Amino acid sequence: VTGATDGIGKEYARELARQGLNLVLISRTKEKLIATTNEIESQYKVKTKWIAVDFTKGIEIYDQIEKELAGIEVGILVNNVGMMYEHPDSLDLVPEKLLWDLLTVNMGSVTMLTRKILPQMIGRRRGAIVNLGSSSELQPLPNMTVYAASKKFVTYFTKALELELEEHNIHVQLVMPNFVVTKMNAYADRVMQGGLLFPNAYTFARSAVFTLGKTSETNGFWTHGIQYFFMKMAPLRIRTYLGHQLFKRLRIEALQQKQQNWDCCSSLSLGHHWSCKYLVLSLKA
Repeated sequence: VTGATDGIGKEYARELARQGLNLVLISRTKEKLIATTNEIESQYKVKTKWIAVDFTKGIEIYDQIEKELAGIEVGILVNNVGMMYEHPDSLDLVPEKLLWDLLTVNMGSVTMLTRKILPQMIGRRRGAIVNLGSSSELQPLPNMTVYAASKKFVTYFTKALELELEEHNIHVQLVMPNFVVTKMNAYADRVMQGGLLFPNAYTFARSAVFTLGKTSETNGFWTHGIQYFFMKMAPLRIRTYLGHQLFKRLRIEALQQKQQNWDCCSSLSLGHHWSCKYLVLSLKA
């Protein structure tokens, strides 16, 4: 499982462990990997190996992953790791480094890690590959332009791979969630409040893992499936317009939230309000 120390990736790992599967967790931060490994092993009594790599580094990390996986039969590969903007924004305002990292992680990781794992799965004639995409692939999304386009790549990549591997008895699944309560969506206060349309990562992963082996394409959670179905009925032009309006509004809300935090920090520097100190410490944590 990649991106296994936070959000959906961590809960996918926990759910697979709950079903008795040994795990390899891949993520960037060694300390968080150790903590997640200890947590899962103590709770579910499975064997867990961790690999610390930074997927933004690109091609150089995959030889290391291959060496670390030597001798390990990978039955299920969950390509979960991903990046997105700090908040919705127009392309000219998104830092170039962030764009390169987003392209490298969102498209490079799913491609290259699958390429590394496939030969052993084909050799055994069994295995499963789960690629975490997004419902944002359903239409172009202004103010989330590159993120949505990268998720369209995941969709096409996964659907083509499914047919390639059909003869080898390897199950390929595309998972396309809508909004889930994770750090990725921290810019959206309404999403982070949770609810029927915005499940937390635990609820989403438990539902999504249940579909593994049963369907090649899923939105992972029943309310997301209903949303996706009705969105898909609308013409592309209307979907794009509605997406533009939504993320335009979310951009404004995110910038307002950022300004409030900045104002709070300014007040703190002048010693005006003790509650701002709590906010700043929370943000650092």
